[in-house]
Amino acid sequence: MTTHITGTRQEWLARRLELLQAEKELTHRSDDLARRRQELPWVRLDKPYRFDTDEGGASLADLFRGRSQLLVYHYMFGPDYTAGCATCSTIADGFNGVAVHLAHHDVMLWAVSRAPLAKLQDFKRRMGWTFPWASSFGGDFNFDFSVQVTERQQLEGGAEYNYRREAPKPAAAEPGTAPPPSHDGITRIAAMTGTDVPTYVRERPGMSAFARGRRRLSHLFRLCARIGWPVGRLPVARPGAEGTQRARLLVAAP
Repeated sequence: MTTHITGTRQEWLARRLELLQAEKELTHRSDDLARRRQELPWVRLDKPYRFDTDEGGASLADLFRGRSQLLVYHYMFGPDYTAGCATCSTIADGFNGVAVHLAHHDVMLWAVSRAPLAKLQDFKRRMGWTFPWASSFGGDFNFDFSVQVTERQQLEGGAEYNYRREAPKPAAAEPGTAPPPSHDGITRIAAMTGTDVPTYVRERPGMSAFARGRRRLSHLFRLCARIGWPVGRLPVARPGAEGTQRARLLVAAP
């Protein structure tokens, strides 16, 4: 039985107009946040990251493929995975169509994962994807952008993800304690990737944006902004404290 209130058409119209005003105010606030996001400082990148691609070895600059902007989706596919993350796959299913339109607007879209290239290529064929996918296997790229967590960070804490520092997480639930509500779901997804839960969650999803400097094309910058994505909100990777220190990146104050 419905519990909705009922009324006349005039009453509905009055309430709808009130709601419309609130929706417009929300849109204005969103526009202001978008402007502030665009005004965030850029981060200059000097570290020579290397990737394996279908065409061979590549630098971060090579991934631009002549365009001025680059979007990198950090796809959860670790070296120990036998298949890609199911959730990331749901998002990536739309990349084939999106990548074409982005390319026409001077933006290149790539997926990057830590698994060896051969694993990525096999899974890409299985899924019928055509968007470019690079491997950062053996490099610091994912770690520097806070989408890779070490086993030590898991146990001791200190990993930073989505602008928050995480608390320590035990490798397994304590005897006699109930698992968290999402435990069964995570366990199923981890099993689909051929891993256990701790190994699975050492990889993190995210989106990073880069641009080539207009005055000196050899300079690469990371756009410190959250990227809105049609399928929902995704955390955006950013240089963490440890990665910044090792990579000697120019970063803005917190």
